[in-house]
Amino acid sequence: MISLSNLSALAGAFRDDLDLPVAPLAVGDRTFDVDMQPVIMGCINLSRDSTYRESVATSTASAVRRGRVLAAQGADLVDIGAESSTARAQRVTAQAQIAAMVPVVEQLASDGILVSAETYEPVVARACLEAGAKVLNFTGSEHEDAVFDLAAKYTATVVLCHVRGTDVREITDVQRDGDPVPGLLDHFSARVARARERGVDRIVVDPGMGFFYGNLTDPAARVRHQGRVLLNSFRLRRLGLPVCQALPHAFDLFEDQFRTAEGLFAVLAHLGGTGVFRTHEVPQVRAVLATLYALDPH
Repeated sequence: MISLSNLSALAGAFRDDLDLPVAPLAVGDRTFDVDMQPVIMGCINLSRDSTYRESVATSTASAVRRGRVLAAQGADLVDIGAESSTARAQRVTAQAQIAAMVPVVEQLASDGILVSAETYEPVVARACLEAGAKVLNFTGSEHEDAVFDLAAKYTATVVLCHVRGTDVREITDVQRDGDPVPGLLDHFSARVARARERGVDRIVVDPGMGFFYGNLTDPAARVRHQGRVLLNSFRLRRLGLPVCQALPHAFDLFEDQFRTAEGLFAVLAHLGGTGVFRTHEVPQVRAVLATLYALDPH
């Protein structure tokens, strides 16, 4: 159970990490101090396999309309992906991803909306950057040098996701037992160093709580693990970089109220030190975060 005493114990155990500075988030010509201004990343799924039906766009026109609505509702970034990461999702070829994503990226970017392209394929990354994307939500590891080189060439921001296989569509297990943070720090430290070697200086880290894992198929176990990682986000401040978290939806716990779940997990992520919130429910999460910043506990 989450309680003030448990949260106090967590903060006390890792007090030195609480106030470590992190770099501002630079995207295009904008800069965000994520400790003072949380960044909201609204998402559009172009795959019909995506489980969060409310985020699925079935055409270019509907995707562009949704992107404009998300921006109007307060999304600082709009993240677009064309292949679901769920276990039974159909694989989508790189060319099919390009065909689906590029027209959407072009139209939203022409509106002045900051667009993030979710991909692990360098050819998709290149096409989206050329179309105007300013962020690569990099969900792979196999072609990281090529993706880092593209990011450096286009001065793009990279959301570096925790990926245990070649990409997040390859089903792997996550560390469930013990403290997950040392493993996350090791993973990201090496990959951040590599990105910087390739000329990337705009980096965000994402522990990967939105991805499918083979040993987290039990809904209760999955949510417990996600909650623990969300609350421990502040310990990743040792990397000096903003932390992005994909907010869980917890269908099995929330049932017909699942659309309220991301608001709850936004609270946990905020308490844990998250700076970038990836969400399907932009207005709800925006209101929750605004309230948290407005309230004074003293």
